[in-house]
Amino acid sequence: MSAGADPSDPQRSRSHDLPAGENSFQGDPSSGAEFAPESLRRPARPSTKAVLLIIGCLLALAIAAPVLVIAASPVLGSDGTWTHLRETVLGLYVRNSVLLAAGAGIGAGLVGLLTAWVISMYQFPGRRILEWMLLLPLAMPTYLIAYAYTDFLDFSGPLQTMIRDWTGLGAREYWFPQIRSLGGAIFLFSFVLYPYVYLLCRASFLEQSVCMLDASRTMGQSRQQTFRRVAIPLTRPALAAGIALVAMESLADYGAVDYFAVDTFTTGIYRTWFGLGSPVAAAQLSAGLLGVILLVVVFERLSRGRKRFFHTTNRQQELPRWHLSRPKKVFAFFVCFIPVVIGFLIPLGILVEAATQAGFLPSVIDSLEWAWHSVVLASLTAVLSVFFALILSYNVRLAPGAISRTAARIASLGYAIPGSVIAVGVLLILGWTDRASTAWFSHDFLLSGTLAALLFAYLTRFLTLSIGTVESGLTRISPSLDQAGRTLGAGPVGILRRIHFPLLRASTLAAALLVFVEVLKELPATLIIRPFNFDTLAVHIYQQASDERFAESAAPALLIILVGLAPVLILSRMMTSSRKNGN
Repeated sequence: MSAGADPSDPQRSRSHDLPAGENSFQGDPSSGAEFAPESLRRPARPSTKAVLLIIGCLLALAIAAPVLVIAASPVLGSDGTWTHLRETVLGLYVRNSVLLAAGAGIGAGLVGLLTAWVISMYQFPGRRILEWMLLLPLAMPTYLIAYAYTDFLDFSGPLQTMIRDWTGLGAREYWFPQIRSLGGAIFLFSFVLYPYVYLLCRASFLEQSVCMLDASRTMGQSRQQTFRRVAIPLTRPALAAGIALVAMESLADYGAVDYFAVDTFTTGIYRTWFGLGSPVAAAQLSAGLLGVILLVVVFERLSRGRKRFFHTTNRQQELPRWHLSRPKKVFAFFVCFIPVVIGFLIPLGILVEAATQAGFLPSVIDSLEWAWHSVVLASLTAVLSVFFALILSYNVRLAPGAISRTAARIASLGYAIPGSVIAVGVLLILGWTDRASTAWFSHDFLLSGTLAALLFAYLTRFLTLSIGTVESGLTRISPSLDQAGRTLGAGPVGILRRIHFPLLRASTLAAALLVFVEVLKELPATLIIRPFNFDTLAVHIYQQASDERFAESAAPALLIILVGLAPVLILSRMMTSSRKNGN
């Protein structure tokens, strides 16, 4: 025993009892640090918050992968097809796409802005009914309206036939506008897509302060001058955002422009992939369309400049309803009713008549197989999108920061991208994985041309609908409920399952319904990716209409419109609730 050592020292005797190599203590007792031997220390387990964040980041990258691949496609090289496209049809694609987007944006902007102002500010008979009827064209897919109006306005259609019967004129003895043209597409898109502008501008008008309108009237401005000098400048962000949405929807369309024989980027992508057999050139065309959409978004941002649009007062009571004389009441009614007639009632009547002539019930029975395919795909996509949206949105609430917010934004990239572009990106990715599985495992594990590929494309395209709806629902849940759950010993997953999800049932149901309807109507991505001999209701309608069998496609088209009315009713109810709560 060494000199000076005290055998009765408890610290010394405990150190002799420990196994070799474990007689040292970790940390400084005086500092409050962990004071356990190494043999008793367990490796730190990653927290649930960190695990959810990692899962969310990987999920966001996977969902956005098709868009990122298309963005990088210009560096993939060329097989010679791109040079051929550039020298022949690329200029036509660019011109038609830009004119279609600009024309539809301006037309829908004028219709949506004017109807939103009249509905918001004037009192006239039928205003409350027209308030929600103006949303009805949202339930009408653009390709259905193209089929209906072509059947109605074509040379052999009922309108021109009636003109020739009444006037006795021959085929070349009168002039009639050609519906199958770029101008016809712009006209129809304007009256189908104006609800995007109407929704945003109406919400902006409802949020405007009464003080500003009163000040304008006090300074001697007429109602028209108040609209032009006060209301429009204040609603400029909403108007620009609505026009940008219309432009992007126009660029994303395939069925209507193909039926109208208007060559755009979307029709070019389909022809390049399937007609010329060049995936690389199709991807590069997709990158060009992606660039055009990016320009639309940038232009919308730049149109605001450094201007700021806010109110300096909290006086937000109900907007005044200006009364009109009898002739002006009639004029206001028709200003709001005509868009509904052109965008919904006329094509609906054409479809109903055609379905009646062809036999509604037999046509529906013949379409049951394709309807079942559509319902299964739409249901699976709706469930998966809500589940993924819960993960991404809950990450933002659980760990608010740049990483979680960036992951949610990356996963939302697909909604602004046309379905044809996303389809090309999905096929490129799955083609690489198919070849890699064959080379590495000597086994053909093919994903291209399967339902999994189709679900992948749908999730990339429509996940942002679920994210936006779920995030909106989460913001209405008080953080004190999270704190109460942690106090009771619940972890993050337990809080989500027991507290948040029951409170989010309405939001998740709305998100699932929106995704369900969008998938049911989706055409371009389905047309490119669908498995062999597996058609959906939208593809079935497109093929029948392309074969000039419009009457047979009318009944299935009515089914899609009927289902499409669901989100319109939800939007109408939301607007009504907003008016009761706010204005």
